[in-house]
Amino acid sequence: MANLKAKVVPLRFTEINERELGEYNVQLEKLNEIYGDVAEFLDTVIVGQDIPACDAIVFPQLIGAGYHYMETLQKYDKPMVVITSQFGTVDMWDWELVTYMRDHGLNVFSPYNIDLGKTVFRAIAVKEQLKGSKFLMFQDDPGEGMQAYIFKRFYWWEDECTRRMEEFFGTTLIYKSWKEVNARAAGIDEAAALAEFETWDVPCEGITQENKVLVAQLYLAIKETIDELGGVDGIGANCLNESMYSKTTPCLIWNMLFEKYGIVWCCEGDTLTLLSTYVLYHSLHCPIMMTNIYPFLVGKAAIYHEKIDDFPEVDEPENYALGVHCGYAGFAPRAFCPKWKMVPKVLEIVDEKAYMIDCEMAMGDMTLAKINPSFDCVTIIPGKIEKYVQFPGTDARNASLLHYKQGEMVMEQLPSHHQMILTGKQKAGILQIAKVFGWETRIIE
Repeated sequence: MANLKAKVVPLRFTEINERELGEYNVQLEKLNEIYGDVAEFLDTVIVGQDIPACDAIVFPQLIGAGYHYMETLQKYDKPMVVITSQFGTVDMWDWELVTYMRDHGLNVFSPYNIDLGKTVFRAIAVKEQLKGSKFLMFQDDPGEGMQAYIFKRFYWWEDECTRRMEEFFGTTLIYKSWKEVNARAAGIDEAAALAEFETWDVPCEGITQENKVLVAQLYLAIKETIDELGGVDGIGANCLNESMYSKTTPCLIWNMLFEKYGIVWCCEGDTLTLLSTYVLYHSLHCPIMMTNIYPFLVGKAAIYHEKIDDFPEVDEPENYALGVHCGYAGFAPRAFCPKWKMVPKVLEIVDEKAYMIDCEMAMGDMTLAKINPSFDCVTIIPGKIEKYVQFPGTDARNASLLHYKQGEMVMEQLPSHHQMILTGKQKAGILQIAKVFGWETRIIE
C-alpha cells in the first residue's frame, strides 16, 4: 500500500501585505518540498471562504489578525497544523496565537520538528482511511479450542468489541472461517506452492520442504480470499486456539502480505492489536512488534505459563518484563528486525509441521503502546530493550528483556497482555496521534 497522504487546505489571511504575501508563497513551496510525501496541498483559501473537502487545514503563516477570526475558524471544524518557519516547524513567535486558538477550542498542531509534523499528517490520513478500511479475520468459534480456558476471557471476541470498533473508527471487520481456508489450502497444487515459497527467499533453520509447502498453500488460499474481497487493510486469524484446523501457522504469511501489499497483521485474532498496529505503524512509520508481556511482578503466574524456572537476575526487578510470544520474542516483519528467521514450532498446541519466527528488534530505546478497550485512550510506556535472553527447552526460547519505570503503575494500568513494542522514543509522536483521534493518554514513566 502506498503511503497515506492527508488532504490539506492552506489558509491565508486577507490582511497580509505584499511582502507577507511573497513570504507566504515561499513558505508554501517549502511545505510542499518537505511534506509532499505525507500531505497533498490543495489550493490556498482565504480565511472566511468555504473550503473544499479535506482532512485538515494548514497555516504556512500566522499574523496578528488571526486573533480576530476565532468564530470563523471554529466553523471549519477541522484539525489545524501550524508550520510557519522555513525549517518546516512552528515558528516560536507563533506560540501565543497557537495557544489563543487552542483556548478557543480549536484542535491545533504545532510540530517542533519535521518527524513530528509528518506523524501529524500521517495520523490525520490514517483517521480518514480507517473510515473505509477492511480488516479480515479468520476464525470459527473463537471461545472454544485448544486453550478455551484462556481465550474465553478476551474482550476482542465480544460482539460489543466488534460493534464499537466499527462505530468508533468506521472500519469494517470481515470474519471468514479458519477451518475452511485451511481446507481450501489443502487443495492447492504442492508444486505451485513450493514454487511460490522459493520466490520469498526466506532465511530458514531446520525447516523441511513439507513445512514450506504447507505455509505456501495457506498463503495462496488466504490471498485468494483477499482478492475476492478486495481492499483488505489488516488481517489476522485465531491461529492458536483453533490450531486444530491447520497443519501450519500463519506468521510468515503475515510477513509476506505486509512486504508485498502493506497489509498489517495481528496474532490470535486480537482485533484491538490489529487496530493498534494499523494506527501506530501507519502514523509513525517505525518498526513495531506484537508480543506477550510478562512483568516480573506477576511472578509464578508468568513463568509457569512459559515453563521457565525463574526470571533473569536484575536490579529493580519490579521494573522489568519479558517479551515472549509463541516461543520467541514476538512477531514482526523481517524489514523491522536485524535478526529474523523461520524456525520449527515450539508450542505444544500447534501441529508438529507448524513453524515460528525467531526475530529480534534493535536493542535500546523502545515504547510499549496499545489502544485501550474503551477505544478512547492509549497507554504509553517508554523503556528499553536491554537484551535478549534464552531459556532452552522452554516456551521462551528467545525473549526480550524489557526495562521501564514505575513497574507497580504498569501493573495497575496495563490494558492487555498483548502489547506493541515500537523501537525508539515514540511518546511524543503517540501524543500527537492521540490528539488527532481525540484520545486520552495514560503515560507510565
